[in-house]
Amino acid sequence: MNKILKTKRKIRFQDCDPFNHLNNSKYLEYFINVREDQIAENYDLDIFKYMKTTGLSWVVASNQISYVRPAFTMETVVIESQLIQYTENLLLVEMKMWNEDETELKAVLWIKFIHYNIQAKKVTNHSDDLMKLFQSVVVPVNQSIFENRYLEIIQELKNRTYTDS
Repeated sequence: MNKILKTKRKIRFQDCDPFNHLNNSKYLEYFINVREDQIAENYDLDIFKYMKTTGLSWVVASNQISYVRPAFTMETVVIESQLIQYTENLLLVEMKMWNEDETELKAVLWIKFIHYNIQAKKVTNHSDDLMKLFQSVVVPVNQSIFENRYLEIIQELKNRTYTDS
């Protein structure tokens, strides 16, 4: 089972600002939409079907994003995601947006999801089946603070670029 999921998307004109850059708020939409598709395709978990059948879902508790380089109108980007941490009621997903050949980082996002009972209107624990899925796909990272992780990623890119030269 793939742990790091990758999807290509084209940046659309209507999502861009007058400079032909992807609007800052639209990054989140691209990331969330891709993640929903990825988990349905790779983990057979349709979150909307899950919500209808169980009354449970995930709500976004927080986002932390760093914009590294602009994504441009009609550019094809690669959006990568991975579960980096989980608990009985929380998921922390790291996402990156790259240019098409994955040589230029566009943005890094940490998004924290809370498992939520919609009818009871309260946080709820994940089922044993979900916990097994999370255990099988988690890719922990060395950092627990977003800013430190961002700096680590940037340093890895610099080292890779230096090594490739």
